[in-house]
Amino acid sequence: MSIKEIVRRTGHGRNTIRRALRSGELPWYRRPPRPSKLDPFREEIHRLLREEPRLPGRRVRELLEEQGYAGGKTILDDYLREVRPLFLPRPRTFQRTSYRPGALCQFDLWEPSREIPVGAGQTRRGCVVVGCLPYSRAGAATLVFSKEALDVLYGIGRVLVKLGGLPEALVWDREGALHAGGGHPSEVYAAFCGVLGVGWRFVTRVPPDPYVRVDTCDYSLDPRLVGRRVEVRVSQREILAACLDTGELAAQHTRSFARHRTITALEHARALRELRGAPPEPEVETRPLARYDQLIPA
Repeated sequence: MSIKEIVRRTGHGRNTIRRALRSGELPWYRRPPRPSKLDPFREEIHRLLREEPRLPGRRVRELLEEQGYAGGKTILDDYLREVRPLFLPRPRTFQRTSYRPGALCQFDLWEPSREIPVGAGQTRRGCVVVGCLPYSRAGAATLVFSKEALDVLYGIGRVLVKLGGLPEALVWDREGALHAGGGHPSEVYAAFCGVLGVGWRFVTRVPPDPYVRVDTCDYSLDPRLVGRRVEVRVSQREILAACLDTGELAAQHTRSFARHRTITALEHARALRELRGAPPEPEVETRPLARYDQLIPA
């Protein structure tokens, strides 16, 4: 539309219409900012909060009124709410925790509120050893009748049997019968944990022939780690090796109980081939099975 038509429809003057058309934004009413009664006292507020970050707003207002502050309560409270966090200690932050399957089992003792019948017309206060796997949230419990170490350890063993496996770590929250102080387990608890795992560990250096012998079988190690020291962990299920200095995975094999076998991981064989300068493996075409069906008479 022409400016004349816009003037006719809106009733605004020509110059107003021209300014609106030249502007890069929609027209809106702008009220010039007015000074606040709080402005002369902002530095004093900062000083008070610097000395006492949790100084109540009512006390801040009383101190400012002694210096001539005549503003309202609302604008002062709003300003304090905005700037007070700048003077408070840094708030505590939290890290999100995630778990791997079978990484740990969390234990605790729960005391029922009522005594438990134990026969002969008697009741007795009991304790329940509770264990929970954080990843799957599977749990189990065993009733015992004291917090003595032998009873608590019996409960741990029964919980593990019910859960049907052995986690990598058992976690307790400083239970008196199990904690010896300083983050160390008591002697009887350490002995108990020592007989839970049936595997063992040893340290070796990756040889030029990158294999490690466990029992009567040889398991391949990453040939790119030749000369590095690794810790080999042997369990009933797997052979695991990791570098001592960096934690790099050197090997992970399913354990074989057949005798005199040589077990080589495919990635280790390929790495060894590359290190020896051998030509790359030929690419083999993968044909659809329907192609073979056409060659076989019905």
